[in-house]
Amino acid sequence: MKKVFATLTVLAMLTFGSAAVMAQEAAAPAEEAAVENVDEVAAPEAVEEVAEAPAEEAGGLVALHKTLKTKFIEGGAGFMALTLVTLVFGLALCIERIIYLSLSKTNTKALLANVEAALKEGGIEKALEVCRNTRGPVASIFYQGLSRYDEGIDVVEKTVASYGGVQLGLLEKNLSWITLFIAIAPSLGFLGTIIGMIEAFDKIQQVGDISATVVAGGIKVALLTTLLGLIIAVVLQLFYNYILSLVEGLVNEMEDSSISLLDIVVEYDAAQKK
Repeated sequence: MKKVFATLTVLAMLTFGSAAVMAQEAAAPAEEAAVENVDEVAAPEAVEEVAEAPAEEAGGLVALHKTLKTKFIEGGAGFMALTLVTLVFGLALCIERIIYLSLSKTNTKALLANVEAALKEGGIEKALEVCRNTRGPVASIFYQGLSRYDEGIDVVEKTVASYGGVQLGLLEKNLSWITLFIAIAPSLGFLGTIIGMIEAFDKIQQVGDISATVVAGGIKVALLTTLLGLIIAVVLQLFYNYILSLVEGLVNEMEDSSISLLDIVVEYDAAQKK
């Protein structure tokens, strides 16, 4: 029955399709004539709209570029460039940390299962080989702990705890430099603010009168440098908090998996003594 229904469906589709094609062919000359008449009127407008859209986008980008360039120069090229250097170095360190931490992630459940299976099949040497062929800080901690198995369970536990601290230090590497750039960026902006205000008061002293036109230049320098410094600090702070969340997740995995490893080693040791 399914084949019969499928055949009838195909025939119906072919019938309606051919009828629709014939109807379209019959109506085509009239539609083409109408479309030609409409195109003669609408074509110039459509061409103008298509031509204006890319021109507007390009003009907007050019205007934005000119505005940023003007504000950069008005804020003082020296301090603005120096502040941007903190952004470049800070972002470079953030990207390096994100890549390193992303590559450090390990499927701890699968690793624990493989280590347990290796211990049952080939003993410590087999488990060490599994850890050696696995990437990440968790596998490194397992390797260091299992390599001291001959010295006793207590030594394995101390080794796991000690090497966990070493791996934590590697995970937090360069974070102090990121915090330094987060602090330096607004500090440079405030320094530019002070210099801009000093320039404004110097102009007031030279002119001997307080007017908006006299102090506007110095105040603008002060505001622009401060604005850039604060923006850079906010951007780097967001990256820094994201990196901290990655580190915290890895540390939790390291602690949980280390406890599980010790349980596996204790069970293996008890089985060996029987």
